[in-house]
Amino acid sequence: MKGFPDKPSYIIELLEGGVTLEDVIDGHICEQDQVEKSAFVVGDLGALMRQHTCWQGLVPQLQPYYPVKCNSSPAVIEVLASLGLGFVCSNKAEVSLVLEHGVPPENIILSSAFKQLAHIKYAAKNRIQHLVCENEAELSKIARLHPDAKLLLQLTTEAHAAETSMPFGFSLKSCRHLLEMAKELGVQVVGAAFHIPSSCQDLQQAYTHALSDARCVFDMGLALGFNMNILDIGGGFTGSEFQLKQVESAVRPLLDAYFPQRSGVQVLAQPGCFYVASAFTLAVCVIGKEVVTHCWETLCQAEKNEDTEFLYYMNEGVYGSFSHKLLGSSITIPSAHKHALCAGEAVYPSSLWGPSLDQLDQVVERCFLPELIVGDWLLFSNMGTCGLEEFSCASISSQLPVYYTVFTSDWYEMQEAGVALDSAMKNFSMLQYSA
Repeated sequence: MKGFPDKPSYIIELLEGGVTLEDVIDGHICEQDQVEKSAFVVGDLGALMRQHTCWQGLVPQLQPYYPVKCNSSPAVIEVLASLGLGFVCSNKAEVSLVLEHGVPPENIILSSAFKQLAHIKYAAKNRIQHLVCENEAELSKIARLHPDAKLLLQLTTEAHAAETSMPFGFSLKSCRHLLEMAKELGVQVVGAAFHIPSSCQDLQQAYTHALSDARCVFDMGLALGFNMNILDIGGGFTGSEFQLKQVESAVRPLLDAYFPQRSGVQVLAQPGCFYVASAFTLAVCVIGKEVVTHCWETLCQAEKNEDTEFLYYMNEGVYGSFSHKLLGSSITIPSAHKHALCAGEAVYPSSLWGPSLDQLDQVVERCFLPELIVGDWLLFSNMGTCGLEEFSCASISSQLPVYYTVFTSDWYEMQEAGVALDSAMKNFSMLQYSA
């Protein structure tokens, strides 16, 4: 992914006159029904603007830094860069991508548990100074390859440790040693970072512990002569406005107590899912169907009862667009295209499978759907963070096509907010829809 090529690599469909995303999906399904019935993705770029407005309205004190690994679509990067977001990159390819979209080096953070030597050298060469450090080995590598780096020490949190079997980062007890080691190596430490996962059930307690620990790290760093001025509170933002309000309610008083505005500390957050999840919808086709009938007899009257279950096979599975299922992520229940349920209409227990016939290729274990036939389509919403790096532009036939859309009202608002896509617009074919 090298930014925008010389020729158009994808289309932005400009929607006006009452046209909806459903109309766009209908149109592309009609196209696919005439050919291969391939799965495809529809992206609503206006959703990025709407989420940005929501973020600024609810948590203006948190500067958003977008983690590129969530969705590295060039269109997403271009819009978010124009909105002034910073970026968190985990490797050289991601750094190169955001640099090619005009993001200044000071707005980029290189963050991964174990950085390849070439990636650290690339960051140094391109004047990317902010790196997250998670262990002693990383500190030694950075000191040797990028002595001008400005480090954020990654703190482990109880909430994060409870979610993964391999928690990364420093405990509060070990931070003093790391700060002294950085001092001896001549490497600057400018702040701390932590992460509270979205699955955390007690946000108040989790943020209280994390921010208290971060304050201790800042105090230790200041005592050693470091200029501690950046705090990164990580991700864990689902995309829900309600959940963002919960985080804001938990974080705001703690920031006022530990990192008040007069302290001059810049507070960052990493809203990846928040920005892109709702912007993408995946459409898949049913390519196979099995009917399983369970029969049993009641003990009292010896009556036979039947329970019908359907197994549907789709043209995408866990070895493709739903690969995040193998990492433990849940999949949203899809809706059946062009099928509005009527009162009293029968729905049946159903399971959804990919095309491989592998036992691991189960996308949804159980849901309730009306009876479908082969050739019907299912729509999965909130797919913006679900392997979009595996999706592609429509010109590459071996990968899923992504059809980008924007409503005219959103487009005007994006332009007013400073989204400048003039150079890229030369490469976009604007397809006018009319109702």
